[in-house]
Amino acid sequence: MENKNYLIVGGSYGIGLEVVKTLAEQNANVYVLARTNENLPDSSNIHFQEYDVLSDEKIDLPDALHGVVYCPGSINLKPFRSLKPDAFRADFEINVVGAVKILQATQRLLQKTENSSVVLFSTVAVGQGMPYHASVAASKGAIEGLTKTLAAEWAPKVRVNGVAPSLTDTPLAARLLSSDERREASAQRHPLKRVGTVSDISEAVCFLLSEKSGWMTGQILGVDGGISALKV
Repeated sequence: MENKNYLIVGGSYGIGLEVVKTLAEQNANVYVLARTNENLPDSSNIHFQEYDVLSDEKIDLPDALHGVVYCPGSINLKPFRSLKPDAFRADFEINVVGAVKILQATQRLLQKTENSSVVLFSTVAVGQGMPYHASVAASKGAIEGLTKTLAAEWAPKVRVNGVAPSLTDTPLAARLLSSDERREASAQRHPLKRVGTVSDISEAVCFLLSEKSGWMTGQILGVDGGISALKV
């Protein structure tokens, strides 16, 4: 059986790194685009290229891809009155334009394989209105629209789904979980009384990449401790 090829953008930290490790353990060829490789395990299955999502640099990829995951994002939480238009532009660039560039570069490669899969990241704050999330929710709302549009346009060859986490213990969220008090307050807001882990989210991503989710496309999968659907 052929080894599958996956591209993980932003695969050197947090959720992306966990996805890279899982796929490499499954003997997949994992191509990682990130600004650093300092956290990547030493594996012949992992192929690293230094990459900044805001650049237009050329990327080196195999002849075909079975999946793409775009992980870069932002958590820019401020009152709406404090957010300048440039803040919205910056969040849109990293969350949406960066993803668009990667997907345009990989569409042909994804269409060369059977049941290939794309996973993008939204946030619980798109479907569940939350104060101070105007900029990130606006850009991630665009990601949800892009997910559904491409799922329709690329069917049946390529599946496109999204994951919408709540607060997850990653380097990106470190400032929000910087003390025991903050962590406990965040946990108590969720029906399951804890914040998410990288494993919680990476398991969902790997499921959407796999053939186990072969009849799913155009979906936004909430992995959020129940906060988007429950009041307890």
